[in-house]
Amino acid sequence: MQPRNMSMSGVVDLAAVKAAGEAKAKAEQARAESARQGGSGAGAAAAGAVPPSALVIDVDEAGFERDVLQLSNEVPVVLDFWAEWCEPCKQLSPLLERLTAEAAGRVVLAKIDVDANQMLMQQFGIQGIPAVFAVVAGQVLPLFQGVVPEQQIRETLAQLVQVAEERFGLIGLQVDPGGEGAPAAAAAPPAGPYDALLEAAVVALDAGDLGGAVQAYKNVLADDPANTEAKLGLAQAELLSRVQHMNPQAVREAAAANPRDPQAQIAAADLDLVGGHVEDAFGRLVDTVRVTAGDERDAVRVRLLELFEVIGADDPRVSAARTALARVLF
Repeated sequence: MQPRNMSMSGVVDLAAVKAAGEAKAKAEQARAESARQGGSGAGAAAAGAVPPSALVIDVDEAGFERDVLQLSNEVPVVLDFWAEWCEPCKQLSPLLERLTAEAAGRVVLAKIDVDANQMLMQQFGIQGIPAVFAVVAGQVLPLFQGVVPEQQIRETLAQLVQVAEERFGLIGLQVDPGGEGAPAAAAAPPAGPYDALLEAAVVALDAGDLGGAVQAYKNVLADDPANTEAKLGLAQAELLSRVQHMNPQAVREAAAANPRDPQAQIAAADLDLVGGHVEDAFGRLVDTVRVTAGDERDAVRVRLLELFEVIGADDPRVSAARTALARVLF
């Protein structure tokens, strides 16, 4: 289990996207109900809301099952592997603690001193620190290694919370805002220039209005062509728009019967990606580039680049497919 950058958009589940709004609403309803009852799931039902100080914990090998694995059935647990002698850790750990506090119970940060917990370090296959993982419903996800930009961490944590709510029904912990360790009240940061448009795109996606989502993302990119969130959102929305009316059986039969037909392979690759078969989608298109030429080859290459945008440039599967594509082209 090697640490690596993780893009949770790497598996695009069409059914999950369509159900995202409903699932999120149910999670929020459960959170509100838990607050009214004075608890937040099995772990906090008796004790009530937890203080903010309980969101950042020190974990050792003896308490790992209780403090991480069991807790991960209620809330995503982010693991920060660090050491006192590690200078980059001293930059990253305070940032993770601050972002955990801002998440207000949606995640818990578990800090693990590798010098005192060598067995855990070995079990996670860690070769360098800082290294950051997450545990959701008992499942381990590698997040990133080393110090990364704050915005990237924010996006990763937001994706982690979304996956926890939509796929596992985890609503997090109810936090007592006046409890021990509560941060001083601070003014909310001003909204960014494109926040409203990006929010409109998300709302459209949740409502199944793929055309509206595509247009909202395009509106952002018209003014800010380098906007990473809009580029990723547009690529995903366009992919979902392409596949929503496909007959999967017919598409796959056509692709199997016509292995050199670029349009048949492009359609099948879209379905592969939506179904979570990322490497199959990339491999299919690389193979099609290999056996085509001229405009047909260019059409396949362009679609492959578009699918790279859906997954994200930092995903190792994208890096591997880029290398394979370069070998075919050059």
